[in-house]
Amino acid sequence: MNTDQLPENPYLLLTPGPLSTTKSVKATMLRDWCTWDDDYNRIVEDIRSRLVALATPEPGYTAVLMQGSGTFSVEATLGSVVPRKGKILVIANGHYGDRIGLITQVLGIPTLLLDFGEVGFPDLERVESALTSHPDVTHVAVVHCETTTGMLNPVADIGRLVKAHGKTTIVDAMSSFGGIPMDASAIGADYLISSANKCIQGVPGFGFVIARRQDLEQCEGRARSLSLDLFQQWREMESKAGKWRYTSPTHVVRAFAQALSELDEEGGVAARHARYAENHRVLVEGMEELGFRCLLPESCRSPIITSFLNPPHPDFSFKSFYSRLKADGFVIYPGKVTHAETFRIGNIGNVFPEDMKRLLQAVRKSMYWI
Repeated sequence: MNTDQLPENPYLLLTPGPLSTTKSVKATMLRDWCTWDDDYNRIVEDIRSRLVALATPEPGYTAVLMQGSGTFSVEATLGSVVPRKGKILVIANGHYGDRIGLITQVLGIPTLLLDFGEVGFPDLERVESALTSHPDVTHVAVVHCETTTGMLNPVADIGRLVKAHGKTTIVDAMSSFGGIPMDASAIGADYLISSANKCIQGVPGFGFVIARRQDLEQCEGRARSLSLDLFQQWREMESKAGKWRYTSPTHVVRAFAQALSELDEEGGVAARHARYAENHRVLVEGMEELGFRCLLPESCRSPIITSFLNPPHPDFSFKSFYSRLKADGFVIYPGKVTHAETFRIGNIGNVFPEDMKRLLQAVRKSMYWI
């Protein structure tokens, strides 16, 4: 169809997902698909192979798609790959690392939580000490980009430590996969988890897990859930050429296939990362010129989402600031840090440096407390 016929969005989503998508991605959802049809299942199989190719050039990996939000895929992985007598070390420095610990607690998985605080960069010596002191740990989980603050964690360094101790590594790359160059094999990730509505710029509805095939093949019978059994979902897709165990989000899957093609057209992950990084640079430099301060030091900021401290003025209200920006066509994110008043601005999605410059003009206009 002519995408010009689609209505314009009233605002840009400057969030870490859902995010602003192209009209062509949205247009693919105007057709209905049958979950049993070979044409649809070929799309699923193509997505799986393309995801593996994006994740690593090394052989021995496979991909599983899972209904629901990204957290569903995180829970499916944790609940399906850690054996009943296993134990997991969770490296946390924000809300999403903490959520991994909450999931393992609810699932009854013995857990060692190594908490570095919301703005703490993971200390590799402490990770090494925990692995040495707790030889019963079988799996280690870490978030790549912790969107609580926008911090980029040293997953490659952590992965090397984990592999030196012979453990299995689970990387939550929810907000980074497709937007930051990475090699699952090189960083030691046995399981890499992300979602359709993040850097690949699809829409919400499913997540995916890129897994080391040899490890996943050992997981039969470990699942603590029927519908979130990662092994059974993988076996169904493997044996039935892309079929899902239960009803799949067909429109979302088709939109994701289009989004993958648009990633290729842009020049792949390297080109998308360059755009996101430029978005981030323009945003930070402009906000600092307006008197705002970043929460994190430059050394550990990601190009995915940026946290800013609220202005230290008694008249500042995030709600009012948010509403003014929304009226001018931009939706930003509240902060999640408990010890500091912050707000966050996402740099990902169908967003470009010129959009960031327009945002900065709107921010200047919205600074009613000056």
